[in-house]
Amino acid sequence: MQKYVETDQNVIDEVERTKWKRTLLTLAKDWRLYVLLIPMLLFLVCFKYLPAKGILTGFKWGDDGSQLYNSQWCGFYWAKQLFVGTQAGNFWRAFRNTFVNSMYGLVFGFPIPIILALLFSEVKVMWYRSILQVLSYLPHFVSMIVVTTIISLWCEGEVQNAGGILYRMFKSFGWCETDAGEAFKTTLLNEPKFFRPIYQVSGVWEGAGYGSIVYFAAIIAISPTSYEAARIDGASKLQQIRYVTFPGMAPTLTIMLIMRIGKILNIGYEKIILLVNDKPTAWVTADVISTFVYRMSGRGEAVEGGPVPVPQLGIVADLFNAIIAMCLVLGANAISRRVSSTALF
Repeated sequence: MQKYVETDQNVIDEVERTKWKRTLLTLAKDWRLYVLLIPMLLFLVCFKYLPAKGILTGFKWGDDGSQLYNSQWCGFYWAKQLFVGTQAGNFWRAFRNTFVNSMYGLVFGFPIPIILALLFSEVKVMWYRSILQVLSYLPHFVSMIVVTTIISLWCEGEVQNAGGILYRMFKSFGWCETDAGEAFKTTLLNEPKFFRPIYQVSGVWEGAGYGSIVYFAAIIAISPTSYEAARIDGASKLQQIRYVTFPGMAPTLTIMLIMRIGKILNIGYEKIILLVNDKPTAWVTADVISTFVYRMSGRGEAVEGGPVPVPQLGIVADLFNAIIAMCLVLGANAISRRVSSTALF
């Protein structure tokens, strides 16, 4: 027994002693792959880590970047102003809208690409399936300006008996009314109650086809013998999807869900700004954390009753959003690791 213990210890010592040598040999062998990582590392350093010094502005009095290090520390003064101060109402409204919009996107937007991938997998005619997939991918590559312009035109009110298709449809159901005196200003986007459905439906239209690529790849990677065995056992098509397809997709579904949860408070400001920037009443449901930060920086147009631009408040709000997103990712990953063998890290 003593002999085996000494042998194991010698092996461990040898592995530790040659660790760096083996690492250098691996780098020399696969140096081309590591060279390809250099652009990504430079991108992370330049656009993710170097700008992080701007976070310090949220804890100092001065808002001039050139005097960042000469400004005096103010502690959590701006955080108090954001959470319980004069801008607390606007911030918590933006936080609530961000969470509600993200949850709608998670509940309705996450399953649709999965369903679309399942439908694609059932189309056996290759050329027909390819055409359908290309048509579903196209909206993802359409410019944001084009998409928001189309949505705005569809939502415009009636002018000389001509109006957007969505506006006319909503009016036919009695959901909206046209004021003749305000005909040129009427649009569905002026109504806060319509913004969230329009935003979510347009988002699904843009991203469902492109998002189905990952799930479709996971489906076609499942062995056909599993489906043959299920058919021999008398499984119907729905039972094959339940007991063969979904278990085969489980790792991909788990990873994508964790990543989606990490982005639950990350709604881009570009589309919202383009849709409602000149429609003040829509900010009630449209204002999210990213637009709050954008307007706090002083770049957005002033909105009646909206927040007065204070860059430090925008920085603190963005930092708070990032911390919450990190906690959500860590929590979702820990739960996934505990209940299954699949995790992001």
